[in-house]
Amino acid sequence: MTDSAAGLPAEWVGWFAESLQLTVVPMPVIIGEHVYSDDDAELETHISLALASGTSVKTSRPSPGQFDRAYRNAAEAGFEAVVSIHISTKLSGTFDAAHLAAQRAALPVHVLDSGTVGMGQGIGVQAAVAAALAGADAEVVMAAARAAIAATDVYFYVPSLEQLRRGGRISMASSWLGTVLDIKPILGIRDGSVVPLEKVRSAAKAVARLQELAAANIAARGAANTQISVHHFGNEDQARTLDEALHLACPGLGSSTLTRLPAVLAAHAGLGVLVVVVADSLVPPQAGQEP
Repeated sequence: MTDSAAGLPAEWVGWFAESLQLTVVPMPVIIGEHVYSDDDAELETHISLALASGTSVKTSRPSPGQFDRAYRNAAEAGFEAVVSIHISTKLSGTFDAAHLAAQRAALPVHVLDSGTVGMGQGIGVQAAVAAALAGADAEVVMAAARAAIAATDVYFYVPSLEQLRRGGRISMASSWLGTVLDIKPILGIRDGSVVPLEKVRSAAKAVARLQELAAANIAARGAANTQISVHHFGNEDQARTLDEALHLACPGLGSSTLTRLPAVLAAHAGLGVLVVVVADSLVPPQAGQEP
């Protein structure tokens, strides 16, 4: 079990969703006075228009009731236990909602704070699914998720800090940023929070520096032992160019995924965000594997 902040490729999720080997609980996005689910096919358009027009875009945690239903479905399907992996507690109350529902579930539920977002979280989910399909018990599945997450690094660039500021997601970085909101920072996730890594004075330099930081991380791990995930929102071509540049700069680099940033994260990062998640190589389970 996870939430939609994990940013997992939709096709991969689909392989395991029908059998309930994996359930992704959608997170709500609030645009103006309307509440949308993160799995709404039109949500990207709604958010893009709202951000462009200055309409308020906010997010909320899933309700405990959503987790009640998900855990009940797992119990009714005959599963022995659930491992529930969620977005950092410092960025969302999702863990709390899952934990509340876990306490009244009809089967054991182990709730894990991933301490990260996007495919930093998603890599942990993939590792957990692989371990579960291999027959591991819940404790081993949890350990597999923790180990995979611990070996990830998240770097991202946002053209504007305004959305992060409005959502309170850069409060810990306020002393570093001061009142200058027109800089182009490279940000990261450390100890579950958004933290500033470097500040750059132009968009082109920021994207180039994002590439350099990711490439250095890949080189330190060994390209053949590394995989990357690139997230985007409203700038897929730019993200594809970045992905290709990283493969050229790091010969032998392992697999990569290119996916839209989850709407619940894009609501805070804004249009034009680029995210690179660097992780140790993991062969995610494929369609057709039996539990």
